[in-house]
Amino acid sequence: MDEKTPVTALKGVGEKRAAALAKSGLLTLGDLCAFYPRSYENRQNVMSLARAVGLENAVSFILTVGTAPTLARIRKNMSILKFRAFDETGTIDVVFFNAPFLKTVFAPGMQFRFYGKLTISKTKRVQLVSPKFEEYADGAILPDIVPIYRVPDGFSQKSIALTVKTALSLALPSVTDPFSEEFLKRYGLPSKKEALRKIHAPKDMEEVEKALRRTVFEELYFFALGLSLFRSNERAMTLDAFPATDLAPFLQALPFTLTNAQMRAVSDFSRDMCRERNERIAPMTRILVGDVGSGKTVVAAAAVYLTLKNGRQAAMMVPTEILARQHYEELAPLFEKFGFKTALLIGSMTKRQKESVYRALEANDIDFLIGTHALLNENVRIPRLSLTITDEQHRFGVMQRAALKQKSETSHLLVMSATPIPRTLALTMYGDLDLSLIDEMPPNRQRVDTFTVDTTYRERLYAFIRRLTDDGGQVYIVCPCIEEDEEGESELLSAVAYAKELEEQVFPDLRIAFLHGKMKSDEREKIMRAFSCHELDILVSTTVIEVGVNVPNACLMIIENAERFGLSQLHQLRGRVGRGSRKSYCVLVSDTQGESARARLETIRTTYDGYKIAEADLEQRGPGDFFASMSDGEFRQSGGFALKSAHLCNDRTLMENAFAAARETLAADRTLSSPEHKTLLEEVKCLFDFRRDTLS
Repeated sequence: MDEKTPVTALKGVGEKRAAALAKSGLLTLGDLCAFYPRSYENRQNVMSLARAVGLENAVSFILTVGTAPTLARIRKNMSILKFRAFDETGTIDVVFFNAPFLKTVFAPGMQFRFYGKLTISKTKRVQLVSPKFEEYADGAILPDIVPIYRVPDGFSQKSIALTVKTALSLALPSVTDPFSEEFLKRYGLPSKKEALRKIHAPKDMEEVEKALRRTVFEELYFFALGLSLFRSNERAMTLDAFPATDLAPFLQALPFTLTNAQMRAVSDFSRDMCRERNERIAPMTRILVGDVGSGKTVVAAAAVYLTLKNGRQAAMMVPTEILARQHYEELAPLFEKFGFKTALLIGSMTKRQKESVYRALEANDIDFLIGTHALLNENVRIPRLSLTITDEQHRFGVMQRAALKQKSETSHLLVMSATPIPRTLALTMYGDLDLSLIDEMPPNRQRVDTFTVDTTYRERLYAFIRRLTDDGGQVYIVCPCIEEDEEGESELLSAVAYAKELEEQVFPDLRIAFLHGKMKSDEREKIMRAFSCHELDILVSTTVIEVGVNVPNACLMIIENAERFGLSQLHQLRGRVGRGSRKSYCVLVSDTQGESARARLETIRTTYDGYKIAEADLEQRGPGDFFASMSDGEFRQSGGFALKSAHLCNDRTLMENAFAAARETLAADRTLSSPEHKTLLEEVKCLFDFRRDTLS
């Protein structure tokens, strides 16, 4: 067996389990070897019960079961298993929810190593709720560092860990290393085999760190190689430059004056696309990065105006229907003033509506097309396409952007991102794309007052919600999205449960709904559309609230367990409110006493400049957060590079070295066509899911 062997070759992986693994992109043994743990539990830190009371972090305990487990059903679909356990310093309650099968596992006198956090119950008893556990017998060898994996449907934490372990033992001997010994020595990296062994079965956290450095470096290296190769292909093409075009009519048609930063970006587009004399030029390949509310859309519209004014067509692809409708409603009337026809194309349209758009495109009756992935349909033909725009660029894979561009022989490309990113990091990540930064907010953009409170403020917070909704305002409440635990119980349900609690007990007269990432996209769209149309008063959600969606009436953002979020993510969430005329607020709810977490919350409370926040995030947590946004499910399924470990990068130097190494490789062999780089080219094609001729 080798890396390419299908997962069905493993004992215990039948058709059903293979299908579940496939949903997580795990088709081969090599995929399982590269299915890196999402975190690790350090269980070697064994403490006594007396010392652990009041600690914030989970620790290990060696406890003896003192009483037989009792099982009680407290309500429909909810049972509780409880028993007493002790060590030489004290006794506690051990509690499990919805786990009746554990009743036969624990018996008085048995010893276990438990891993969890002590809490105090409502009756003031010390308890350990849903801990991890392993039987502890004399001579038992238990691992100190335990990898924790994302759990595919139909698996438990234990079963996916065993599946990965088995795949590793079978496929590891055949694993080849794309890097030479000299290369590894130069950058201080372990071999691929050694890294895979240590990332899945480390002896200590030092081994984990060394293994992760290797996987992160390799991933970023190939990420940089693939993007550079792809963009080099684009830049090798040429198209006719537009003649110098007067933008004054467009600027005068706007109901506001552009900021200096917006004007700089508009000048960038004009310089890329226009020339004083007739000549062939390389197409524009530019990324427009701007903070929430900085006005990227109107800047992109200037590039559209340049295109339409010169008799060509433009297309804009966005990730969701509600965002597509929003852009259409804002931009169609603007271009209609100049006699240009704008059309909308989204998946929920009827077959007749779509076919009408197809015919109008081919008849040259549409100048500007706005839509979702529906634009990639083979029936969409845009004969005069000269500008393609993708909004929220991290949500689309490279190949999706390419598919849109290929509606024309060649066209200008503009990608937009609402994630503020430090210039130094942007130049490293997007070195082969020209960069336009909008680092100035429009003067009419209101500041969202931000507060940090703990859970003792809950009743006052409810009163504040009541006051704002009585006045016609709307409220977002965001709960953290946490991976499923060993028994399959997911704290994703906290958003659902909290919404039901608000609906049934706190605000029975208000219209409340919830969103989470496991909903189908059309269901999420429907709820977001209802919220944007003020058919809902409160939206309880995980972090799937769409970036860019404009709900001017939303005036309060409440973020529960705010310490669980990075600074940039908190800033993005805060940007969902304050988009209209209502005075708006953001409340960060957290009981954390951790020094770094408190410092992070204080930064977001006192800082409103997205780029300063991004710099602080980069300093505090490293560049991993910026890659994390590129690793969400939609990006990973979009034919683009699936970033699996880059979000773990907390070393800026490591990232810069990986990108520099890629540039050095390409400087010596721009197309990776030499025999010594054959393995690298094949790896890039595989990782990016490129067609065979894409990088020829």
